[in-house]
Amino acid sequence: MPVHGGKLAARTLKQAGVECLFTLSGGHIMPLYDGCIDEGIRIIDVRHEQAAVHAADAWARCNPGKIGLAAITAGPGVTDGVTGVANAWRANSPILVIGGQGPFNNLRRGSLQEMDHVGVMRPITKFADTVYQTHRIPEYIELAIRFAVSGVPGPAFLEIPMDVFMGQCEWKDAPIPRIRTETPRISPDREEVRQAVEILRASQRPMLMAGTSVKWSRASGELGRFIADTHIPTYTNGMARGAVSPDCPEFLNRSRRHALKEIDCIVLAGTLLDFRMRFGQTIPADAKIIQLDMDATLIGQNRAADAALVGNLACSFELLAEEMKNQGVQLDFSTWRDTLRAIEDEAEKKVQAALNSDESPIDPQRMCREIRDWLETLNEPIVIGDGGDIVATAAKIIPVRREGGWMDPGPLGTLGVGMPFALAAQISNPDKRVVIVYGDGSFGLNGFEFDTAVRFGLPIIGVIGNDAAWGQMMRPQGAMLGQDRLAGTLLNYTRYDKVVEAFGGYGEQVERPEEIRPALERAAASGKPALVNVIIRQDREFKGGIYV
Repeated sequence: MPVHGGKLAARTLKQAGVECLFTLSGGHIMPLYDGCIDEGIRIIDVRHEQAAVHAADAWARCNPGKIGLAAITAGPGVTDGVTGVANAWRANSPILVIGGQGPFNNLRRGSLQEMDHVGVMRPITKFADTVYQTHRIPEYIELAIRFAVSGVPGPAFLEIPMDVFMGQCEWKDAPIPRIRTETPRISPDREEVRQAVEILRASQRPMLMAGTSVKWSRASGELGRFIADTHIPTYTNGMARGAVSPDCPEFLNRSRRHALKEIDCIVLAGTLLDFRMRFGQTIPADAKIIQLDMDATLIGQNRAADAALVGNLACSFELLAEEMKNQGVQLDFSTWRDTLRAIEDEAEKKVQAALNSDESPIDPQRMCREIRDWLETLNEPIVIGDGGDIVATAAKIIPVRREGGWMDPGPLGTLGVGMPFALAAQISNPDKRVVIVYGDGSFGLNGFEFDTAVRFGLPIIGVIGNDAAWGQMMRPQGAMLGQDRLAGTLLNYTRYDKVVEAFGGYGEQVERPEEIRPALERAAASGKPALVNVIIRQDREFKGGIYV
């Protein structure tokens, strides 16, 4: 019995391990919904295509070894999804985005919403193509997924024209290939491993920076053993947050600037020398660089590496341990670690006053401390950062106790990921509390997805640090142009909690620091998607070591 292309696509996706489709409905992609219903793939419809793709990104992050899936309709549907694809591109998230298109039989004739989607997507994907024959849909889906998960993972885009999606085909004429969604484990060159061990043997003051490729290599266990064996001071960024427990003696997060001035060696484990490391300029010129990453094209960007371990990072750490054992090398950097720990402890003391501030409007650090203390009472919560200054503050104060316990957009710095990420995180982890730390500016981008959370009964809690400004832009603008020439950076103290109430969720506004914890507890007890709108101090200038 012949079936349409949507059924072929859905069965192929089911065999690829897809459990959930994030989408916004459109006529070009309707056949896929029909197939997903047959295959038991859950359909989560959102309020903006950007949110659908962000949710697919988060699904891949929450479910290692699986891909995230979004389907968006043609024309503005695809262009609305571009930001989500670009964010996944910079974050190395393996996702598949299926885009609609006008009928192939009317190609270049000006069908409704027809445009060159593939040309738009190609620069920000690992694969972008169109399938023109119904019976080849399974073949193309496997091809797209293969590209998405190979090497350094990333997004793939597959366009399916309407008449191809609706076309009929016999099952026997459309065989489904075997689909692998696990990134292959490739080991580095043994000689480079030996060179890395020699560099570490000669080092007195090394540090390790663990980054996103630790997650995509699923290397946290091997990383942890290497750290424990060598006592090397370790910092994390990107998706490696949580890969090292905050209780680990080697884990540090307030002394990095000092360490970078003193080191004679740095191990970059999946950390790129991009803007976050000032393109390598933060590393002393005479310091040795050992770089571990999943693809050779990432090695030596902005600074040459003295030892380059290309491959799965779990394999790289395993081989480092094996080589040290073979050579009888025992490394112990605990003295250097303790020096940095003392600096770390001193830095911690300096922020204590702000963490306990009773002022109103509320000190942003006090707000984050209250969130931290509440989170400590929960079972492995997942925290999502969506904003500028408030997220940077939260990242310093809220510890991440497990891998996947923190998510933020990544190096693209996209605002608006909060609720889309939370949707995927809550569906993936129904037994865990999912909390978003928002800036008031970022809430405006995809805050409407609280409606989606209400419709699907997802008790996500958002906490807004509301300073009525795009704070990260307001301060440099004021310093550059003067406080009387601020433009485009001021907002209102809007009642965002009332917006969430209107959607059917729970909302509450807080103006005193002692009110934060009880409000969070009431939000959790409501059993609804909830938003706590916290009025915080608007810091316009930095004078004498404090914001005023």
